[in-house]
Amino acid sequence: MSDRNQAGSQDVIARYLAPGGDNVKLVYVLYLASVLVGLTVLVGLVMAYMNRGQVGGTWAESHYTYQIRTFWIGLLYSLVSMLLMVLGIGFLLIVAVVIWAIFRCVRGLQWAAGGRPVPNPQSWIV
Repeated sequence: MSDRNQAGSQDVIARYLAPGGDNVKLVYVLYLASVLVGLTVLVGLVMAYMNRGQVGGTWAESHYTYQIRTFWIGLLYSLVSMLLMVLGIGFLLIVAVVIWAIFRCVRGLQWAAGGRPVPNPQSWIV
């Protein structure tokens, strides 16, 4: 019985690590978790880069592109916000960046749950 449970849990882990729908959702969850634990976003970024090339031509490819761009655009917005903290406006902007990232991840999860591609993965806004 223990071997069966172990095999079942290994199947679940393999399913979430394999390129495709479940992995796309896992990357979004890792991005969302980074609001509390910052390093999970880096794990998600590495997974997105590793898996994007393996799912060419599928709806998951648009999600990996969207996730990668979410990281880099969010980093750019964060750096600009940090620079503007000298003027005081950066504190408001960093909150806006966090809300923007959460919104992108939630929206991406909705599309992924329906098995739909991201309509415009190159978007800077949503």
